Formats: sequence, structure tokens, C-alpha cells
Amino acid sequence: MTILNSTSKDIEAIFKLYKIASNYQKAKKTVVVWPDFERQLVESEINENRQYKLIIDNQIACVWAITFKDEQIWEGSQNDNAVYIHRIATNPDFRGQNFVSIIVDWAKQYALKNKIDYIRLDTLGNNTKLIDYYQQSGFDFLGFFNLKNTKGLPDHYHNETACLFQIKLN
Repeated sequence: MTILNSTSKDIEAIFKLYKIASNYQKAKKTVVVWPDFERQLVESEINENRQYKLIIDNQIACVWAITFKDEQIWEGSQNDNAVYIHRIATNPDFRGQNFVSIIVDWAKQYALKNKIDYIRLDTLGNNTKLIDYYQQSGFDFLGFFNLKNTKGLPDHYHNETACLFQIKLN
């Protein structure tokens, strides 16, 4: 198992995993389903070394992106020293391997190396199984929040309650 930055050669695989995740959300009848994400968003993340992949047996098993500012979702956080994890998508051939815990371990090392105080992520809607899973992976659940300004955020953030999670590091 290896974690690397995604490259431009991975874009089609990343979008395939996003589509699989969206279809899975539809099949599970979750309240929020991922929209089609803008290609430019992923290209920018790759160019800025903020898109990651977990490789198992020379296959992409999981992808995610990070950012360092997320004021629209995390209101009042503009001065926080945090890494925000977004769009975790798993290859169905590798489901059930607890990748969020692996990402958390990676993020803790990343945070230590970069002097970051918080690891954060969000999800939308009252998905109790996902809330429990994130808590089991080490996140504190901070509650449900109504986002005030969703302009420029992906479509699935509009008119939905956000669930915020964080790990506070020492």
C-alpha cells in the first residue's frame, strides 16, 4: 500500500471513481448524491499537489483531495491552521478496508510535518452510518450546520445541512 500525489495521468480514473461513488449513493438512496465535478477543479488540485491516491497492487484503491482553507463550510475558520479532506472515493474492488482510518493516519503525519493543528472533513445530510464511521475513524462530530454562503461550492452543498468533523492535534 502506497500513498502518492495523483498525476494528470490519473484524471480519468479519478472521475471514474467519482461516478462509481455517485452511483453508489443513488443506489443507497442517500439524501445527498455527488454531482459531476468540474474537471478544472481536479486539474488544479493535481497541479497544486492536493489530490492523492492510495495504491494497492498497482491499482488506485482510493482517492481524496485536501485544501487548507474552507471558510464557506467552516465559517469562522479563516485563521485556523487546518487540513481539510474532501471527496474520498473508493474503488469498489477495495471496499471494506477502512481507508478513512488509513487517510487519518496519513493526515496526522502530514499535519505533524507541516505544523497543522486540525484535520477536518465534512459530509452532507443526516447519514448516520457515515457519521458513525467517521467517529470510529477518530473524528469528533461537531454537529449539523446550515451553510450561509454556498456560492461557488459544488451543487450538492446547496440547501443541505453540513456535518462537520475534526481531529484536534496537540
